[in-house]
Amino acid sequence: MASKISFQEIKSKGVDLLVIAGEASGDEHASILVGELKIRFPQLRIFALGGPRLEESGAVLVFDLVDHAVVGIFEVLKNYLFFRRLLHETISWIDDNRPKLILLVDFPGFNLRLAEALRRKGISRMGGGQVCVLQYISPQLWAWKAKRRFKMERILDGVGVIFPFEVACYNDVDLPVSFVGHPFAASSYKSSVYFDEQGPLLLLPGSRVQPIRRILPVFLDAYEKLRLKFPNLSAVLAVPNEKINELVTSMLDDRGQIKQFVEVRVASKDLKARVALMSSGTMSLASALAGIPGVIAYRAHPLTYFFGKLLVKVPYLGMANLLIPEKPPYLELIQGKAQADTLSKEVERLLLDPDARRHCQDSSEKLRKLLSQSMERGTMDWLTQEGAFL
Repeated sequence: MASKISFQEIKSKGVDLLVIAGEASGDEHASILVGELKIRFPQLRIFALGGPRLEESGAVLVFDLVDHAVVGIFEVLKNYLFFRRLLHETISWIDDNRPKLILLVDFPGFNLRLAEALRRKGISRMGGGQVCVLQYISPQLWAWKAKRRFKMERILDGVGVIFPFEVACYNDVDLPVSFVGHPFAASSYKSSVYFDEQGPLLLLPGSRVQPIRRILPVFLDAYEKLRLKFPNLSAVLAVPNEKINELVTSMLDDRGQIKQFVEVRVASKDLKARVALMSSGTMSLASALAGIPGVIAYRAHPLTYFFGKLLVKVPYLGMANLLIPEKPPYLELIQGKAQADTLSKEVERLLLDPDARRHCQDSSEKLRKLLSQSMERGTMDWLTQEGAFL
């Protein structure tokens, strides 16, 4: 983790919106919203601590936060001093520039600490100041740390959730919460992932360095085994940015001949696939919505996994499985169960069994209905009305 934190200098005051997204998925979700805001309100001055997608959508990138994403208890502790310095620099930037609205996108470990500090320093509305602070994409209260809702009640002006069942998690607190729909289920959203029965195997190892180092070798081992039975099966390895591209390319360099059958794509707009090996992140939900059969596999640092088992109380890691628990679309192989033999056998079954593929197509329709049903208002309306920054 880099020790130097260098924020882009902003010469002019008058920041309308500051977006803070610390992970690739949040960067993508927020970029969709910022792109729509820029079309509807081109005069808005939008800045971001985020990643390349937010910058492409029209936000001024103050700091590349996505490039520094970590996951897991052990990894966060190892980089504690970096994130402590980052928090202080962010507070200082906000104090200097006084945005009208701050949109915190997921990333609760950092973002809720920031909101608490802004209240304590009297900068946010909840602390008697002028800056509105909203959370877009709720922490996973239904999985762990449910008591965070009481802290959120004290430090946030409102929350926009993207899964319908999340509204009930806040029923006992006085905090405005709206289901605003999932961006992947919006009619205007064009997914980069789609099913093609003649397509390649899609490898989705994640967006962060540590998990990729652990799971990608297993995915590649499984692919080598699959090629023994399906010699014409090519593979596409999807990565979110150039940093991850460099990492996976170096890992492929050690794999001998298999490298020539794997195409690496950065932020591709054309990820067609007949089947997928994936981690449990956002791309697994995108694949489920596209009706792509596959397997979810994940490996964490042993300490992270140990404490996670104690703290997390959900039956599945993949959101598609959590939304349809009675008949989940994907087999999940976690930690020691994530082995090349098991993964390759499951993919082989999916390639040969039309009923298994049909189940994924049926699940896709169910998911799409769940993620767009009973929506109180869209994300744009929620943001502009709750923030009242226009």
